[in-house]
Amino acid sequence: MRYKLLQEGDIQVCVIRHPRTFLSKILTSKFLRRWEPHHLTLADNSVASATPTGYMENSISYSAIEDVQLLSWENAPKYCLQLTIPGGTVLLQAANSYLRDQWFHSLQWKKKIYKYKKVLSNPSRWEVVLKEIRTLVDMALTSPLQDDSIHQAPLEIVSKLLSENNSLTTQDHESIIVAIAPLLENNHPPPDLCEFFCKHCRERPRSMVVIEVFTPVVQRILKHNMDFGKCPRLRLFTQEYILSLNELNAGMEVVKKFIHSMHGPTGQCPHPRVLPNLVAVCLAAIYSCYEEFINSRDNSPSLKEIRNGCQQQCDRKPNLPLRLLHTSPDLVSQEATLTESRLKPVIVTSNEIHVEVERNNTANQKMTAGVGNDSEPNLIDCLMVSPTCSTISIELSPQADRILGCYVEILKMLSDYDDWRPALASLLQPIPFPKEALAHEKFTKELKYVIQRFAEDPRQEVHSCLLSVRAGKDGWFQLYSPGGVACDDDGELFASMVHILMGSCYKTKKFLLSLAENKLGPCMLLALRGNQTMVEILCLMLEYNIIDNNDTQLQIISTLESTDVGKRMYEQLCERQRELKELQRKGGPTRLTLPSKSTDADLARLLSSGSFGNLENLSLAFTNVTSACAEHLIKLPSLKQLNLWSTQFGDAGLRLLSEHLTMLQVLNLCETPVTDAGLLALSSMKSLCSLNMNSTKLSADTYEDLK
Repeated sequence: MRYKLLQEGDIQVCVIRHPRTFLSKILTSKFLRRWEPHHLTLADNSVASATPTGYMENSISYSAIEDVQLLSWENAPKYCLQLTIPGGTVLLQAANSYLRDQWFHSLQWKKKIYKYKKVLSNPSRWEVVLKEIRTLVDMALTSPLQDDSIHQAPLEIVSKLLSENNSLTTQDHESIIVAIAPLLENNHPPPDLCEFFCKHCRERPRSMVVIEVFTPVVQRILKHNMDFGKCPRLRLFTQEYILSLNELNAGMEVVKKFIHSMHGPTGQCPHPRVLPNLVAVCLAAIYSCYEEFINSRDNSPSLKEIRNGCQQQCDRKPNLPLRLLHTSPDLVSQEATLTESRLKPVIVTSNEIHVEVERNNTANQKMTAGVGNDSEPNLIDCLMVSPTCSTISIELSPQADRILGCYVEILKMLSDYDDWRPALASLLQPIPFPKEALAHEKFTKELKYVIQRFAEDPRQEVHSCLLSVRAGKDGWFQLYSPGGVACDDDGELFASMVHILMGSCYKTKKFLLSLAENKLGPCMLLALRGNQTMVEILCLMLEYNIIDNNDTQLQIISTLESTDVGKRMYEQLCERQRELKELQRKGGPTRLTLPSKSTDADLARLLSSGSFGNLENLSLAFTNVTSACAEHLIKLPSLKQLNLWSTQFGDAGLRLLSEHLTMLQVLNLCETPVTDAGLLALSSMKSLCSLNMNSTKLSADTYEDLK
């Protein structure tokens, strides 16, 4: 039978005390007194003669209890415990046998744990200490008490023992770790014990203890930990453990097998906390590689200095300006004199200089102008490098370089699992890396594999994370596009990202407008080289009238006509424009209803058969049309009422309608697969008066927003 360990206030008893012998008779009246955590309290009733009874008031320490026994002889007091103390005995009477046994085991545990604390607080011979630790562990494992503190108390005792004795040999370390290993199977190690484990991983990474003992401990941490912020040393221990695996002969192959063991053999990882915990460990490890650069930038103490107590401003070095700094006093004069000297590579070490990569003078003027309206320069503006700074590289220490390589490889491994990729993309979408890492060519080059995996994933929840997390911030799309600090190719990754975004639901005026404003040059260059996605982008810019400048339009047309694929798609665009003019010519019906079971192709054929410039009411109810028909619907300039009841029209179509059908007044979306993502786009349709969203996936929050 299992019992709960008694805590403060759990014992309410009738106490009978006699200095020499037990009474065969117990008073029937009950006296209640709460049990204190570190002692029992007894009361002497001066009115009683030989058998005083009453409240427990005089304390008796657990160390003073010589013995605890259950009364089992015939005619013994019912449900009583016998406590033997110097000078007498004490009877504790419980209400039932279960409560009596609970008291018995709790008192036994408290008595023994205080004994071990005393024995292990002043160790003399380590052979005896090791034996006592094993006995303590066995006692915790075999105890009938069911409480977290049963296993945590021995771990805390051992943790304190190790922190107070720094002269232990490596063999002693491993013997103690093996002794407490059974307790670690179902319990997180305390902070001080984590520090001891970290030290062992750093000093003996090839020890078998790391593989045999630490592996199940780290697996449990990754599966069950909910917040590393509450116990950062658990994260640090996990980080050091993974680095110790990387030090083995097989290196990253061992790490890869460990990651696979955490995911499991199936296509879906059964433990939802594994991925967030692994990403948290990776981010912290990568941050630590650039910690000295970061501290020199913001003048904040490092983790090492915090542990050493250096948190006062007077203990820090003078604050450094946010620009390229060097110990050489004539750096400014060097920058002002020779262009050749600017183009020479500058090696940035953590001991000498700090890098804050700035954009060219135009970007700096924009940043200066934005100070007045409290706008901060965005990340990419800070990282867009001019020729002056484009050759700057950061040189990490060998240890930091190994850490960086290991944890970037882990991010690559995580991106290879299909079920983990959506959550990984969401976690990395805010770009949770320091600017020093993004200015480091090696880091961005290695991380490019992860971004490529996001760009190749057909799921919208994955590749949509390439864009910024909110307006005004930059995302991976901007960082790896031509002109971004992370772009190390001729735009292949940029084209891949644009292709997957255009193939999803981002074929919108807003997205095309952002490309025209910021990336028109790279788009034209890639189109000139025959990239079909960029040719399509340029054609859409012309079709949706994104480009206002006539000279720019002519340049785009010249670019399209310079390649075979561009010439073919431009001819198709011209044909569509002629058909559009014919379609929008005044005339034709004002109301139109398609037969049920009609498809997108049927609607396209119908609209290509004449003029529909007067069409105001179109019913596609109970047809098989999808979001693809939106490209035809947006060509109807006079459309005011649209019925899509019980169709397969989805979010992508709604986004197109919201940008083009500005005169739409009535829209019926009943029994369509639209979700909040598409319905929110309708908030820009100011002329909309009636909207039917029955039997859709509309949420209460979106409903309130649309109201």
